Amino acid sequence: EGDIIVGVKSRDFETGQVCCFYYNNKLLLKRVIATEGDWVVIDEEGYVYVNDTLVDEPYVTDRSLGICDIEFPYQVPEGTLFLLGDNRSTSVDSRSSVVGCVAEEEIYGK
Repeated sequence: EGDIIVGVKSRDFETGQVCCFYYNNKLLLKRVIATEGDWVVIDEEGYVYVNDTLVDEPYVTDRSLGICDIEFPYQVPEGTLFLLGDNRSTSVDSRSSVVGCVAEEEIYGK
């Protein structure tokens, strides 16, 4: 509370970067985990693998499978990004079919 976040408009996204997009009239901040064509697996303990490689996530303090209704392995569709919030136990993100992968043109900035 009280923090100010500055976003930079961009269309160049790399894994690990934080980006923002609008969902239900709210600006959400999520981290880029995978890009189009990548295969994602999240195990029961909340560890994330992209293309069979464990993702190093020192920023995650509450590892969790969280709110997830997609099947793994999951391939990221063309033109989209697989995004996860850092607060994994409560974040609604690409693990949920309600949000799903986010189209690159819907990303407001990073």
